[in-house]
Amino acid sequence: MTPHELVAVLEKHERWLKNKSGGSRANLTMANMEGSNLSGVNLAQGKLSGANLSHCDLSNANLSTADLFAAHLTKADLSGCNLYRADLRGAHMRGAKMKRAVLKEADLRGGALLYGGQGGGKGGKGLDFVRSDLAGSDFDDASLTNANLSGADLTDVSMNGADCEGALLTGATLMRASMKSCNLARADLRGSNLSGVNLQGAVLRDANLTGAMLAGANLRNADLQGAKLEGADLAGADTTGANLARSADNFSVQIQQALHSHYTWINTNGSMGARADLTGADLSHIDLSGVNLSGANLKRANLSGAKLREALLIMCDISEAVLAGADLGGAILDGATLRGANMDGVRLDGAGIGWVDIKGPDGQPTGRLWAANLTGARLTNASCIRTNLRGANLSGCDFADANLTGAILSDANIRDAKFTGANLTGASLPPPPDPDDD
Repeated sequence: MTPHELVAVLEKHERWLKNKSGGSRANLTMANMEGSNLSGVNLAQGKLSGANLSHCDLSNANLSTADLFAAHLTKADLSGCNLYRADLRGAHMRGAKMKRAVLKEADLRGGALLYGGQGGGKGGKGLDFVRSDLAGSDFDDASLTNANLSGADLTDVSMNGADCEGALLTGATLMRASMKSCNLARADLRGSNLSGVNLQGAVLRDANLTGAMLAGANLRNADLQGAKLEGADLAGADTTGANLARSADNFSVQIQQALHSHYTWINTNGSMGARADLTGADLSHIDLSGVNLSGANLKRANLSGAKLREALLIMCDISEAVLAGADLGGAILDGATLRGANMDGVRLDGAGIGWVDIKGPDGQPTGRLWAANLTGARLTNASCIRTNLRGANLSGCDFADANLTGAILSDANIRDAKFTGANLTGASLPPPPDPDDD
């Protein structure tokens, strides 16, 4: 298409949009306009399916509700372009610039192309499904509210600061994408591949991440409140500072049944149900605030980032478990075994981890005290403000850089415990152990 022909089409389209005589809707289906300067043009509602717009300058253009089905927009500049409700199914947009573009309610799914005819490819007529290719595109600060990107290839894209609230991204590939501070509230990301994606500071409130792959993702300071994470793979993900809480409903049926049976066991004094055995279970980021898990077996369980505020964990076996970054503020762990546990960065403010009075068969106290056992546990950078560790066995514990302001450690065994860089302001400590005491 020559420049003169293109200008004539655009002029007639402008008249058509304004309902003026002599106007006609732009039909640029399959047209070759590669490399053309179309900055600021108004092709709203235009027909551009299959058009070759590769390397075109379409910055600040109006392509709202345009038909761009299977169009070629490879490395095109669509910065600030209005693509509201545009049909971009099966479009090729690899490496395109989409900064500040408006793609609200745009359709970026894959699409089916009719092929064939006499002597046609593939030996006859039929449909060929084409996946939208958006790999390596720049969507920084773009508006993608309620856009449909289901199944799209968004590998290595940049979507920093983009507004994707309510967007459909089911089955999309977002490997290694940069999505810092991206708004994905209420987005549907079921089954999507987010491996290695950078979601630092992103908003994922009420997003559906069921079955999503988040291995190695950066979720630092991300907001995942209310997000559905059933079956999501968070292996190796960095969730430091993330507002991430998973209800028990997001875990396997076996874990849910074990917890339910334990609650019954607690509420019936052991006459019904069964003590929970969750040895080695992956309970990362689970929200069990305020629940009674007393007596449960959580040995070697992964409780990193778990929310256990004011939970009852009396006499629990949590030895060798991972509690890094977990929040146990106000929890009661009297008599619990935490031997060798990884509690780096754990919050234990106001928690009780002391001794418990053993009761006999008649339910009466025997006078025998069972102390909490934290032998060899690591609590570096832990927050233990006003934590009650009275009588606990803290031998070999590492409290390096921990905050023990106002903590109670009277009668505790602190032999070989390390307090390098710890804040002990107002803490009550037992007398130092006698080095000659065997």
